Formats: sequence, C-alpha cells, structure tokens
Amino acid sequence: MTSRRAASNDKALDAFMTAKFQIDAMLERLKALSDDHFDAHPDEINWGDVGTLNHYAGLLRQITDSAFGEGEHAK
Repeated sequence: MTSRRAASNDKALDAFMTAKFQIDAMLERLKALSDDHFDAHPDEINWGDVGTLNHYAGLLRQITDSAFGEGEHAK
C-alpha cells in the first residue's frame, strides 16, 4: 500500500506542478499586458475599455478572494 500511496502522491505532485506552471505563465502574460496598459492608448480609451478592464478585475477578484479566503469566500 505504501508504494501505491507514494505513486499516487507523485502523480498528484506532478499534476499540481503542471497547474502551477500554467498559472505562472498566465500571470506573466497578464503582467506584461498590464505593463503595456492592456494595449490601450490614452487618446483612444473609451467606456468599453473601462468595462473590459473592470471585467478582468472582477474575474481576478474571484480568484484572489478564493485563494485568500476573502469576499464571499471569507470564513
């Protein structure tokens, strides 16, 4: 049983690390896009751009609230 459990833990660790690397890659891409002001040009920003950015912020807030036990995920 112990070797089965170790093999299962190894598989879980591999899956965990795969998901972590995917998240890290997405965060890097988002950071780069943010550093470039989400490809928005000051003279061309409109309320649609504001809505899009607020939508992104809301989605990220759901993630951070879940990860940190805040907002609707507060204990």
